[in-house]
Amino acid sequence: MQIQTKFIEVAQIRRIGIQNLQYDESFPGKMKQVHGARWAPEHRCWHIAESIEAWRQFRELFPQDEIIYQEGFVAPGQFPSGKQESTQIRHAKDPKQDPSSVITLSPHPEGAYKAYIHVPPSMLAAYLPIVKNMHGRKWVPEHKVWEVPLTKVTLRFIEKYLPDVVDWTFDPPAELPERLEVVRPQPRPRSFRLSKFETEITALEQALLLKRYSWRTIKNYKSCFRKFLLHHEPLHPREITRSQMEAYLVKLIKERNISESHHKQIVAALGTYYREIARQETKVFQFAQPKKSKKLPQVLTETEVVRLLQAIDNPKHRSILMLVYSAGLRLSEVINLRLNDLQPEKQRLYVHGGKGKKDRCTLLAPKVWNQLQHYLELYQPVEWLFEGQTGGPYSARSVQNIFSRAKERAGINPYATVHTLRHSFATHLLEKGVDLRYIQELLGHSSSRTTEIYTHITHKGWEKIQSPIEDLEI
Repeated sequence: MQIQTKFIEVAQIRRIGIQNLQYDESFPGKMKQVHGARWAPEHRCWHIAESIEAWRQFRELFPQDEIIYQEGFVAPGQFPSGKQESTQIRHAKDPKQDPSSVITLSPHPEGAYKAYIHVPPSMLAAYLPIVKNMHGRKWVPEHKVWEVPLTKVTLRFIEKYLPDVVDWTFDPPAELPERLEVVRPQPRPRSFRLSKFETEITALEQALLLKRYSWRTIKNYKSCFRKFLLHHEPLHPREITRSQMEAYLVKLIKERNISESHHKQIVAALGTYYREIARQETKVFQFAQPKKSKKLPQVLTETEVVRLLQAIDNPKHRSILMLVYSAGLRLSEVINLRLNDLQPEKQRLYVHGGKGKKDRCTLLAPKVWNQLQHYLELYQPVEWLFEGQTGGPYSARSVQNIFSRAKERAGINPYATVHTLRHSFATHLLEKGVDLRYIQELLGHSSSRTTEIYTHITHKGWEKIQSPIEDLEI
């Protein structure tokens, strides 16, 4: 295989063009593994960003002797002299400085703890992804600049990722806050129609609180019960018959095609109310339960996991998903981790109050700990391992958005979710020969039957199995 590299322009941005001079069917698949690689039909070649990270990924996929450099081509991170440029802060007062080769950082007109960052067009391909990873950055379209908080977190980020390309046009204050306090607007209360029998809903809530159900379960049960009462108004809930309950469920199944899990929530909410509050247990005695579907979980291959993680540049975002996969964590578990839960010297971490209010111990891989150290050095969280902008724990919705964006960039299974990484962790361990009992403890399953589902999706030993038709003389 012979691969030629050259500079091309795509949408007025300089990119590194990569053209395979000899046909090889594996070439497109390898190029798709490079973050940001695209096919340019007008140039009849692939192209990647002119950045050190993209170039490194490209070089790892192809041997050096297969790459042909166009005359005058200079790889990212190298200079014509063959020596690396010295690290230094560039100042706008230097008359010799070319403004098109530096990122300008200027004061914000509205506050002392904000700044503007301008990235020149010639540097967008290489440095725009880095600027987008800055904590609290915001695009200002009218000025064509990025607004960033002027904090210690921002300064550490610039020193680590932009040490030699930032042009400071002002002297920052001597005392900077660690991070700015973000004032979030109060969400508007969700409007829903109230039932005439809200006192009964309150009684259900109290019963669930005494049983120490989680707030999410209580919220779902109350919502199911309220919709049930609104459907049967003006009847009091104690006047509703069993046949009316069953007719209500049949209507939901036929008209709204509710899922089995939603069906179970409605039955559980009605059962709690009529057994423990209305004292009409006969109405829900042996109430029909939905048959549980036996669906196999979605699982990513090891190659897909690699592509997913390589599609993430932000050190915080990559740390979150690496930790989910490497330790088999649930979404709620990773966002509720505290700094004290990490025990790197023993290569393990503690999960407190997981599903079912169970504590457990799971793996903290050395590779993940190295990634976490870079993240901790940069962001320096105080209490929670992954903090939001306001200082509290990171939101579940943010993690889901991180995964969705990375999934689209990596081009992997579109049906995968954050929980798919947990399924992949268990399946990959099983394929490597780890005993099912150990996997059960790492996942925090109470029953081994729950863990046994992964035996149905592992491909270990399939290469030794052949169809019986192979033995037929046909």
